[in-house]
Amino acid sequence: MDSRRPPLAPVCPTLPEYVRHWAESTPDRRAFTFVEHPAPHSRGVHRTLTWRRLDVRVRALAARLTDQAGQGDRVALLCPQGTEYVTAFLAALAAGLVALPLYPPGLPGHADRLAGVLADARCSVVVTTSRCRDEVRDFLGPDGPRIVVADQVPDDAARDWRPVPPDAEATAYLQYTSGSTRAPAGVEISHGNVVANARQALTAYGADTRPVTCVGWLPLYHDMGLVLSVAAPVARGVLSVLMDPAAFLHEPVRWLRLLAAHPNAVSAAPNFAYDYCAASVSEDQKAGLRLDRVTALINGSEPVRPGTADRFHAAFADQGLAPRTHCPSYGLAEATVFVCAARPGEPIGRFALDRDALAAGKALPARPDDPRAVLLAGCGTPAGQQVRIADPVTRALLSEGEVGEIWVRGPNVGRGYWNRGAADVFGAEFADAAAGPGGWLRTGDLGTVLEGQLVVTGRLKDLIIVDGRNHYPQDVEATAQDADPVVRRDRLAAFAVPGGAGERVVIVAEHARTARLAELDVPAVARAVRGAVSARHGLRLADVVLVPPGTVPRTSSGKVSRALTRARYLEGAYGGQAGAATAGAAG
Repeated sequence: MDSRRPPLAPVCPTLPEYVRHWAESTPDRRAFTFVEHPAPHSRGVHRTLTWRRLDVRVRALAARLTDQAGQGDRVALLCPQGTEYVTAFLAALAAGLVALPLYPPGLPGHADRLAGVLADARCSVVVTTSRCRDEVRDFLGPDGPRIVVADQVPDDAARDWRPVPPDAEATAYLQYTSGSTRAPAGVEISHGNVVANARQALTAYGADTRPVTCVGWLPLYHDMGLVLSVAAPVARGVLSVLMDPAAFLHEPVRWLRLLAAHPNAVSAAPNFAYDYCAASVSEDQKAGLRLDRVTALINGSEPVRPGTADRFHAAFADQGLAPRTHCPSYGLAEATVFVCAARPGEPIGRFALDRDALAAGKALPARPDDPRAVLLAGCGTPAGQQVRIADPVTRALLSEGEVGEIWVRGPNVGRGYWNRGAADVFGAEFADAAAGPGGWLRTGDLGTVLEGQLVVTGRLKDLIIVDGRNHYPQDVEATAQDADPVVRRDRLAAFAVPGGAGERVVIVAEHARTARLAELDVPAVARAVRGAVSARHGLRLADVVLVPPGTVPRTSSGKVSRALTRARYLEGAYGGQAGAATAGAAG
């Protein structure tokens, strides 16, 4: 039986050192549970590793990896979601190798990215499982890196193995960025970075002093999934309960059942997941579901929409969900992941801002019911790091209420990009020496500080600039998806393309799964979208393209890739695609 209160956590330099500590001090406590759903309506098969068992498996696999690669070599993790993924990641770190948290080749739509990352990192070894071995071997080809099958390494492989001395400054893994605005790049995360960020996240979400259970379905190759479902529970010695992302998408109530089954659950999901649950979980599925013991629900989307939190909490209020569990947060791979968060138990910071002033770089209040107001959620405050707002051109330090680039400094900020010079990103300095020493991370994200909270407004590289005015694409997208129910929520991209007289604005949007493109009145949908965008933003759309579900490309973390959508649009991919429909400027 598990004690409800986890033991006090020491301060260890690396995650494998924490695993060793818990294996020695609390060997029979549960460490990781993977809940598998083998059938469409399965309620889950639980497979659990205790801390003792996890340590045995980590040491065995680390010994095998040491035989296959030299210290500092890259090891790609091409495992499905599960305990083998956790073991492989920690084993690579224990062996003094550099892990690449990735995914099997069968992940739909991401084979090209996987090939690009493997080529960029030049890994020596790939770790997979017997379930994925054949597809991995076929993908890598005869001249590919060596393959280690994690679940076929015997326990006694570690009999004579000695751990590599811990070095907090050494690179632990490469976290490849999602590629939402550019080609993926591998952020070098040191052992010290990931331990620091795990402890920062635990503090922010109130998990550093009280017992919690980490519950998650986010993929472990994603930065938030890796830190919240692996690093943080290892650093704290608490249980982490995992499920496969596909199992959540197939039946979202499965996630809620896990939240209900584990006391003081802390979990994270993107904005769409909360809307998806509110819309999809039936009244029958809600019966008997109790969510009154949930501690924190993290929302790290860009941007976090207050309305989503309201819909989710309204949908599950009768299940006892506390109204102040929603924690809007901000982070990025270059800072390991976590930067800022609203604390559990606090009300969501809600800001209605004047759209025109925001476009001009000022966060001025507006009436929430004003149709031209922009509604944003505050992402709270940092824990164990510093956040400032800078003019992205002059590098001047900006004051509260001024919109600029978000800069971050702290022990969690990565070392740089693998094989790329990035001093301008990871070693920035303010123009004014009075602002303090350098070493700031330029995030490329835009935001401001209001009432002491960070408010994220958009991406610098995604800004749409027409006639000298700034427009945030996610703001335009929100207007477009509200214009007609046929437009699928959070599956559209607004971007600018070159035109004869300046930038032209285009929207490529998926239609709802419940609709058939051949039966839709596409010109009517386009007119609704154009009218809404024109009225709210004063922006004329050059093109509105409606495409089937699954057509708008997404990054490995599930975000819509505006950069890739724009590139495909310019290549003519949507106009020439069977089933795509377009309504041009005359529409």
